[in-house]
Amino acid sequence: MAICHFDVKAVSRATGRSAVAAAAYRTGETLTNDRDGVTHDYAKRTGVDGKFVVVPSGCEWAADRSKLWNAAEAAERRKDAKVAREYVVAIPHELDAPAREALVRGFAEAIVERFG
Repeated sequence: MAICHFDVKAVSRATGRSAVAAAAYRTGETLTNDRDGVTHDYAKRTGVDGKFVVVPSGCEWAADRSKLWNAAEAAERRKDAKVAREYVVAIPHELDAPAREALVRGFAEAIVERFG
């Protein structure tokens, strides 16, 4: 039986988090936060099945993960700002890897289409 889980979490400066650090962790990459100069290195992290960025037309610059999340950080000035949202989605293990990726990509495209 398939069990699904969906959770939305805010990435807030008030809790000491940053959008750049969250993106680096979720993707298993190394990203540098331009706001405070901290480099977040999660390149050795395992368990990342896939990673992609879905952007609306006209925003091709946002396909670069570093530029996207540093722009999100720069857009907010308050020390307690919510700079991003994390969508945690548990996909049923009954689906194979390509079907899981297609499901997540479809969800991401629907979010981008709705909110731009």
